[in-house]
Amino acid sequence: MHSLGLLALAAAGVQAVPQGLGGAGGGAMLRFGCAQTVIDRIDPLVDPGQVPSPHVHQVVGGNAFNATMPVTDISKVASCTTCTFTQDFSNYWTANIYFRARNGSYHRVPQMANAQIGDANGGVTVYYTSPGPKQVTAFKPGFRMFSGDASRRKSAGFGKNMQSCYRCFTAPNFGGNTMSPCMDPKIDSEGFPSTPCPGGIRSSVIFPLCWDGKNLDSANHIDHVAHPVGGPASFAVTNAKCPSTHPVKIPQIHLEIVWDTTKFNKKEDWPEDGSQPLVLSHGDTTGFGQHGDYVFGWKDDSLQTAMDKGCFGPTCTGLKTQAFPAANKCTVKSAVKEDTDGWLPHLPGQDMNMPGMSS
Repeated sequence: MHSLGLLALAAAGVQAVPQGLGGAGGGAMLRFGCAQTVIDRIDPLVDPGQVPSPHVHQVVGGNAFNATMPVTDISKVASCTTCTFTQDFSNYWTANIYFRARNGSYHRVPQMANAQIGDANGGVTVYYTSPGPKQVTAFKPGFRMFSGDASRRKSAGFGKNMQSCYRCFTAPNFGGNTMSPCMDPKIDSEGFPSTPCPGGIRSSVIFPLCWDGKNLDSANHIDHVAHPVGGPASFAVTNAKCPSTHPVKIPQIHLEIVWDTTKFNKKEDWPEDGSQPLVLSHGDTTGFGQHGDYVFGWKDDSLQTAMDKGCFGPTCTGLKTQAFPAANKCTVKSAVKEDTDGWLPHLPGQDMNMPGMSS
C-alpha cells in the first residue's frame, strides 16, 4: 500500500484495511468527497414521481437528480457533479438528522466535511473497495440499490459487521477516531449515541457486495443484491465468497456523513426525561433506521478501470478530479418549497399543514 495513502487513512480513522490494498496487483480503495447537491423531499428510488415524498434527504453527486430518474446511463444526463472524481455522476442520498429540543421543536443538524476531505459543502465521503484486479464487476448503467431498513427500530444483530453505525467523536477535529468504521466498542454504536458527542457524530452506511448479475434493480431495491456467504461484510472486507444466487462480486460502497451536533450538546435543551434528542428525518428516534440510496452514474468504464488498477484514495491514474470550489457549484434546485433549516414545529412531511409547506 502507498505509504502516504496509509497515513491519510490512519488520519481518517480507517486502519483495519485488508492486506494488499493499494498499488499494482493489490486491491483498490477509492475514498473521495461529494459535496451537497440539494436538501429536498424527493426520492426517485423509493417514491419515484412523488412530490413531495414523505421525508427529507440530503443528496450528493450529479445534477441529474430528480423526483423521477430514468433507468438509463445517468452520466449522459448529468452535466456536472459535486464529487471530486469528475467521471462520477452517480447520486447518493441519506436521511437527514434533526435535533428534537425540549420544547418539542426540531432543527436540522448541519453537516461538516469529513477528515482529509477538504473544503466540501457538507456532503458525503464515498468509498469503493475491491480485493484485487478483475475480482469485481463495476455496476452497469441503470443500476440502483438501497441499504438499510427505514422501519428498523432495534439492532439488526450483526455485531461488528453492522452495516450502519454512528461514531461519537470524543473531541473536536475527529477526536478518538482511531479504529475502522463500526469497529470501536467505545465510541461506535448501531443506534444514536446516548450522550452528547464533543466532536460531533459520523454516520456510516455500508452496501451489500454481491449481485445476481442480471437485474439492475428489484421491487424493494434490495433483492438483486446480497451479502456474502456467512453474512454482512464489515467495511473494506471484500474477499468473502458470494452466494450462488448472487454470484457476481461488485465494489463495496461505504458512505460516511459527519454531523455537527456540537451546538446541540447542552443537556438543558434535551428532552426532560433525559432521552437522546436526535431523530432521523423519517421520524426514527432510535437511529437504527438509518439508510442509504444509490443510483450508479460513473462515465463509461472509469469505475471498472479504477478497481482493476488498484487505485487508492482521492486520485487515480486515468481519472480526472476537481477541487471543491468547482464541485460545490454543482447544485439542483429544490423541488419542494419548504423550510428545512429553521426551528420547525414538526419534521418536514410529518404534518402537511405546517407553515410554509408547499409542493
